[in-house]
Amino acid sequence: MGIFKLVLPKMGESVSEATLTKWVKAVGERIDEDDTVVEVATDKVDSEVPSPVQGILKEILFEEGQVAQVGDVIALLEVEGAGEVEETAISTPVEAPVSEEENETPIPGLDALERQSTIPTTRERAVGEERFYSPLVKSIAQQEGLSTQELGEISGSGSDGRVTKQDVLNYISKRSDGEPIRKSAVSTQPVEVRTEKQVPVTPVQVVKANNGDEIIEMDRMRRLIADHMVNSIRTSPHVFSVVEADVTNLVNWRNKVKDSFKKREGENITFTPLIIEAITKALKDFPMINVSVDGHNIIKRKHINIGMAAALPSGNLIVPVIKDADQLSLVGLSKAVNDLAVRARGNQLKPDDTQGGTFTFTNIGAFGNIFGMPIINQPQAAILAVGTITKKPAVLETEAGDVIAIRHMMYLTMSYDHRVIDGALGGTFLKRVGDYLENWDKDREI
Repeated sequence: MGIFKLVLPKMGESVSEATLTKWVKAVGERIDEDDTVVEVATDKVDSEVPSPVQGILKEILFEEGQVAQVGDVIALLEVEGAGEVEETAISTPVEAPVSEEENETPIPGLDALERQSTIPTTRERAVGEERFYSPLVKSIAQQEGLSTQELGEISGSGSDGRVTKQDVLNYISKRSDGEPIRKSAVSTQPVEVRTEKQVPVTPVQVVKANNGDEIIEMDRMRRLIADHMVNSIRTSPHVFSVVEADVTNLVNWRNKVKDSFKKREGENITFTPLIIEAITKALKDFPMINVSVDGHNIIKRKHINIGMAAALPSGNLIVPVIKDADQLSLVGLSKAVNDLAVRARGNQLKPDDTQGGTFTFTNIGAFGNIFGMPIINQPQAAILAVGTITKKPAVLETEAGDVIAIRHMMYLTMSYDHRVIDGALGGTFLKRVGDYLENWDKDREI
């Protein structure tokens, strides 16, 4: 017999840790190859960890609710095989944790922290070896104004002494309560003196419930969404632009082709792929909208990957991504939109389905809203929302003079990062999207 180490696999770009939400198999239970052993949740999507081998679950190393890092051994399986019962009896096909350069999205202001983090942990660590910090840990450090020395003095409970999210939160909690923080015995770095330029620690607002109030605890996804939105507002100075587009030609064209499209393709054609196509065209016209910010550098994205905000039955939101949307035909876009929407509602998205977005689109018109001001989906630089399409009287210019006619009108609003996108660029881009929708070819074949 031999022992197989089941590790937490890589689950997509920038995902370095996951919460183990439910053990599907119990200790002593037999597991077949490809059986789901445990369900996990990341800050992107829920997923499952299958077993690559057949065996018996011998030991569970992480309890439900605990956070594990990519590459951590989360369980031991007893498998058939010759030799002594040792952990090394069978080689484990561990997918090595991705290096910092491959794994993380750059976080403004923390490049120096990454280069300077050479303080040893309380576990064995070679002198001068760089300490790994996940993107989530570094994001929290940035928000809370933790210096390099403070972050280096936090004892890590993760694999190889790695600092986890909970380690940082515990440290911040003790510091906020005024408790003395014990410094690491191996640290010889002087404590950095904070200046007014550093991000101050924001005190947590205490709100008391009154008699008769119902207290509802946020679920895991809602807490992640809340943190992501607060971080976006802290990171990007938001500025907004609004245009109104006459989409009468678009509406009439869709009404004309929707039945034949459904009969031929077996699914509906909605307004979403039509709007996404207009967005991709405008992004090709204005590539400086399709960017991210890394400190004082602008990263201009080569690929146009459109995130599509989708509402879940639970009331939460998720943003699956259409990769290289500008390379897809209208039929391809429609199928991609429908596929992602169906899998999102069925909780069947894979981790990679929510990775790599460069621009986000959200349709608030589906809820009867006229327009709204969305929050940027970091680390992107812009997000566009469309409102409901309504019939309105509008002035039309004709050869015989101006006339008033009933038209299908729609508001488009865009929030963008004023660090890199000024009003002229943002407003012109948004107007271009509206122009593409207004000038839709009524005789287009699909």
